[in-house]
Amino acid sequence: MSDRVFLPTPSPRGSTRGGADATPPDLPPALSDGRRDLLDRYGRQARDLRVSLTDRCNLRCTYCMPAEGLEWMPTAQTLSDDETIRLIRIAVTHLGIRQVRFTGGEPLLRKSLEKIIAATTQLRTDEKLAPATALTTNGLGLPRRLDGLIEAGLDRVNISLDTIDPELYARLTRRDRLGDVFAAIEAATAAHREGRLGTVKVNAVVMPGVNEEDIVPLARYCLERGAQLRFIEQMPLGPREEWERSRMVTAEDILTRLGEEFELTPVQKPRGSAPAALWTAQARDGLIQVGRIGVIASVTRPFCGNCDRTRLTADGAVRNCLFGNSETSLRDLLRSGASDAELAAAWAGEMWKKLPGHGVDDEGFLQPDRPMSAIGG
Repeated sequence: MSDRVFLPTPSPRGSTRGGADATPPDLPPALSDGRRDLLDRYGRQARDLRVSLTDRCNLRCTYCMPAEGLEWMPTAQTLSDDETIRLIRIAVTHLGIRQVRFTGGEPLLRKSLEKIIAATTQLRTDEKLAPATALTTNGLGLPRRLDGLIEAGLDRVNISLDTIDPELYARLTRRDRLGDVFAAIEAATAAHREGRLGTVKVNAVVMPGVNEEDIVPLARYCLERGAQLRFIEQMPLGPREEWERSRMVTAEDILTRLGEEFELTPVQKPRGSAPAALWTAQARDGLIQVGRIGVIASVTRPFCGNCDRTRLTADGAVRNCLFGNSETSLRDLLRSGASDAELAAAWAGEMWKKLPGHGVDDEGFLQPDRPMSAIGG
């Protein structure tokens, strides 16, 4: 696969009557029925909303935060349940969002998660369908809440797991909770086999000199359980000293390591806006059923040209890029009495400013001001 990146070109909708050199408007025009599309100047449309429900987490992963944790947002600054649900409603019914993924921090720490998911699944998109709902979680506490989450309308779940070695897991997360994550994966895959939950995905961040030896064991573990493992290149979103471009484990490194133990065949289905490139994997010893493994190469093979995501932080800020520093506070507008139309226009205006790429490889790249736990995955 080529490592070349093709970024989008500016959309004609970004021009004005003043001609090709005219300054583009602050946001695209509303549709005839008053709705807006979350477009940017490069023709991309956001359909996938990532909602961070809290910046708090019950793990202290070394690549995400310091051992003592971070200074959490005061409760008064975070969105209430009603505020969160209102903004999700606007996103789905006014702005064309078709999938809502709940993240954190750790979203299971939000006691009202089931209520928020249920309210989301009662909404209808412009195609008269309920938006798809998904959850990204570290898995702690998932088994006891999974039935309630599915009953509320949860469609899919992603569980984070960077190693199956108990000692390394404890060092990485600074918590001895690997057994709880295993229980979460077992509960989720059982629900999938019963037809109550979509494909269970397991996310693993690969770090140099830390868990490279876990690439194959993780693959075997997930394939044996029918979960789809997705390896993720480490991104510059945690403590600054934890990431160095020249040392990172790349997608090519991961595939090379996997190729020693598995026969890998690229999935021919068009990738579209999906972040992971997929391979069908068959263990060379023939002892494991065929399954799929994905690799998310946000740094070395960015998929910015097809990005369809918009992000809402726990304190109500809209962000147009995971790696960016541009954001607009909808919370402040909401609490000052803004109408749904005004909130939708502000949201569309933030997305209209989206850059063509995240620029991680650019010499002047500045790491986001917010840590990953405060942005949401």
